[in-house]
Amino acid sequence: MNTSNKLTHESLTTSPPPEHTHDEDHNHEHTDHTPGQVDSVHPHVHSEESLRRIVNRLSRIEGHVRGIKTMVQQNSPCPDVLLQIAAVRGAIDKVARIVLDEHLTECIARAAQEGNIDVELEQLKAALDRFLP
Repeated sequence: MNTSNKLTHESLTTSPPPEHTHDEDHNHEHTDHTPGQVDSVHPHVHSEESLRRIVNRLSRIEGHVRGIKTMVQQNSPCPDVLLQIAAVRGAIDKVARIVLDEHLTECIARAAQEGNIDVELEQLKAALDRFLP
């Protein structure tokens, strides 16, 4: 931080993460996009309501992040920016919790019924290893 306790644009330059997008097909399959991982062996089918709820939350988070970017561009005080970043972090954690809950109750349960739970559990463990600090 500089001596005036303001963030500069150069201090926050990062490259955007690769996008994982969903089209309008609400019954779709997911595959693990991590190099070296085995693709999922069953379709991950989610309800339209569930997808809508998650996408709406992510859209709000996206808007919040744009607001933080504007704050930085307008040289808002660092504590204010950090407070907003903490709010976004909390919102992302909530979305992750919803996705995990849905995965456990829908996808893992379906894999257990279909007899291919081992691959799904391994993928979940690998994802949690990357997700959790």
